[in-house]
Amino acid sequence: MKSVEKTNVMRVLDSKKIKYESFSYEANPALTGVDIANILGEDPDHVFKTLVTRGKTGANYVFVVPVKEELDLKKAAKAAGEKSIEMIKQKELLPLTGYVHGGCSPIGMKKQFKTFIHETALNYDTMFVSAGKVGFQVELAPQDLLEASGSITADIV
Repeated sequence: MKSVEKTNVMRVLDSKKIKYESFSYEANPALTGVDIANILGEDPDHVFKTLVTRGKTGANYVFVVPVKEELDLKKAAKAAGEKSIEMIKQKELLPLTGYVHGGCSPIGMKKQFKTFIHETALNYDTMFVSAGKVGFQVELAPQDLLEASGSITADIV
């Protein structure tokens, strides 16, 4: 369903004059990323989740991967130039990013962290990421997401 409500992510995209489509669905904590892809009627390879990590140095990194894939922590560490990387604890997500679990987006976090998008995103004309609120997604061109989030692509799954 097309979304009429504006989230912070949508306001950031509007301010950067980046074209996107927004969608909303019934928020349900039991939904997986694959479930959300199915609700959107999209291939799960085309719908991405945003993961926040911490490196051995204490620096935080953001990784955006297809919903049906798992982040490869070794590849992520290599991409970030870290010895190792681990997922942050769920309770750290909101204070660190301004987003809740299930509504985390690589766009519009409280602080800009080094962000990596899985290289398969470039295989698509458009991709989906969270619009920064549970129950909301935005569809945009991968190049536009790279620009809006200041990210780079890497092999991270």
